[in-house]
Amino acid sequence: MLRLEMLCTGDEVLHGQIIDTNSAWLADYLFQQGIPMRARSTVGDALEDLVSTLQLRSQYADVLIVNGGLGPTSDDLSAQAAADALGERLVEHPEWIAQMEAYFASRGRPMSDSNRKQAMIPASAEMIDNPVGTACGFAIQLNGCWIFFTPGVPSEFKVMVEQQILPRLRQRFTLSEPPLCLRLTTFGRSESGLAQQLDSLPLPPNTTLGYRSSMPIIELKLTGPSPQREAMVEAWQHVRAVAGENCVFEGTAGLPHDVAVQLRERGLRLAVSEQFTAGLLSWQLRSVDAPLGNGELPEHSGNSSLKEVASRARVLATHSGVDLTIAIGELQDDCISVVLHSAQETFGQTMVYSSQRHSQRIRQEMTAMLALDMLRRWLTGQSPYGNYEWLKPTETL
Repeated sequence: MLRLEMLCTGDEVLHGQIIDTNSAWLADYLFQQGIPMRARSTVGDALEDLVSTLQLRSQYADVLIVNGGLGPTSDDLSAQAAADALGERLVEHPEWIAQMEAYFASRGRPMSDSNRKQAMIPASAEMIDNPVGTACGFAIQLNGCWIFFTPGVPSEFKVMVEQQILPRLRQRFTLSEPPLCLRLTTFGRSESGLAQQLDSLPLPPNTTLGYRSSMPIIELKLTGPSPQREAMVEAWQHVRAVAGENCVFEGTAGLPHDVAVQLRERGLRLAVSEQFTAGLLSWQLRSVDAPLGNGELPEHSGNSSLKEVASRARVLATHSGVDLTIAIGELQDDCISVVLHSAQETFGQTMVYSSQRHSQRIRQEMTAMLALDMLRRWLTGQSPYGNYEWLKPTETL
């Protein structure tokens, strides 16, 4: 199997001053292409450390993708490190100078002299195009390892990987068939509770069942070779059965997306009034273009009893002229009231948070998910009232 590794560079990444989203994206993207990442490392902006790391990792990896350090400033050292590792000099590429000049001219700006540094790459390097930025990518061979140097800007990095690096990998290596990955996400279950029911599940050869906990959800993921599809699907039925009604969506689109699709398919519009969640639910739905009406009420009292929140939901329906409304009250004494109102019936529940360890942000996310789950259940013909391990009802309508 092809051994592909990633090397992230930069003091700001090494010291945790910025979140490294590029490595997470690359690992997921390559996994979907049948190239699981085998290792990942990070090094700061010290030339000696960069050179020694390149020399070391090139003795283990078939392919190494280096991210960052191709900018115009003095701490951008990737090209120099590559040249030193090879024992070569840097060579300026006039064609890249011209491309950068055109890039700045199209934006009505002159190119700074410092940008000329970005056209300097090792003498034996293969230049790799960057159609959306000024950092010139390049590839070298060191100890039999292909090393690709990429910019740290995510938009530039992703384009270079998709359009330049992956085609070269397909041309030079025989890649495995992408693995099969089945995913579902639960709400209201604990990781330990799911594991107790699933850890004894017999799995097909070379497949794994993984758990990803990101409060307030738990993702279950069954991964294995594509030829095992039939056996994996059979095992997946058991995973689904264990998740039961707490499975809020399958795949990776997300619950807001699935709810938005169902609303559009049924020709329904929704309005949302939020107190405790402070617009979080509306933002989640608007980000997936859900059919929403005006969720602003002319006025409402500070009372967040279930009766008052239900009244707000009914007033909102009249005020907005929509088919469905959701109203969320304020958090009071660890209790939250959420109401779903339709033309036929009003459903509401006051839930108490059974754990004191969750922050307000987590509780806001849990409440938004609770409201979405009530709507999901109603849209699929289920009772809007679910069972949750750490949310307990104290009152229902």
